[in-house]
Amino acid sequence: MKISVVISTRNRSKQLASCISSFSHITFANPFELVIVDNGSTDNTSQLLHELKNKSTFPIKIVYEPIPGLGRARNAGWRAASGQIIAFTDDDCYPDKDWLTAILQCYQESTISFLGGKILLYDQADWPITIQLHDQPEKFHSRSIMRTGMIQGANFSFPRKVLESIDGFDPMLGAGTPFGCEDVDILARLTAQGLHGAYDPRPIIYHHHGRKLNSDILKLLKGYEYARGAYYTKCLLNPPIRKQYAINWLQEIRHQDIELSLREIIGGLHYLIHRWTKSP
Repeated sequence: MKISVVISTRNRSKQLASCISSFSHITFANPFELVIVDNGSTDNTSQLLHELKNKSTFPIKIVYEPIPGLGRARNAGWRAASGQIIAFTDDDCYPDKDWLTAILQCYQESTISFLGGKILLYDQADWPITIQLHDQPEKFHSRSIMRTGMIQGANFSFPRKVLESIDGFDPMLGAGTPFGCEDVDILARLTAQGLHGAYDPRPIIYHHHGRKLNSDILKLLKGYEYARGAYYTKCLLNPPIRKQYAINWLQEIRHQDIELSLREIIGGLHYLIHRWTKSP
């Protein structure tokens, strides 16, 4: 079974070069390809990609998506891919050498529609954020509450046929748009359709995000809170999961800081305005 790895990038050629180079250490008995989506870069990303493609010992496919937005870019990537399983990671991440082997093993062991894996810090001097350290597997059943951060876009995968069934990611969401929640949104939509997924700690990605300043972390967290409001609001518009997400969000608001709740609510309101006034 062939796996396609989709990586979206925008003006981060230095990180991208290290990311692509790290795949030379992958040990995988089956064929795999990298699908790199240049999401409107204005630096030397295009030139770099062609240089790396010509030198690579594994197939690299280059895709151009000029309109910024990670949801849109991920769609361009998986639609151009040829694998039966589509795995996603980011341009500042490095895979464990057994990453693809572990992904395939998880799909062979269970009939699941999505899979998330462990995310570790590459540089221990970076803030311990945007990682996933859980050591125990977890199942997500039909209409499960998909908690933000449990399965992250830096390390998740899907059978291609599942992505086709749901028309992929929401192009109005993801980095490059006002709402960076395209990863958890697609998981919620899949469970709303009655599909099942899992988190498994065996597929491992190392995240080299480079954030060391308190100001960078604060800005990132505020962005996540804003996007989380958009995510919850979109779930409230989805009838099969509306009730459980309404109850869950209200419970969280009762127990969290009021400024955090306000950022979520503002994010939700802005999402509604964006949804009703903008086309994808």
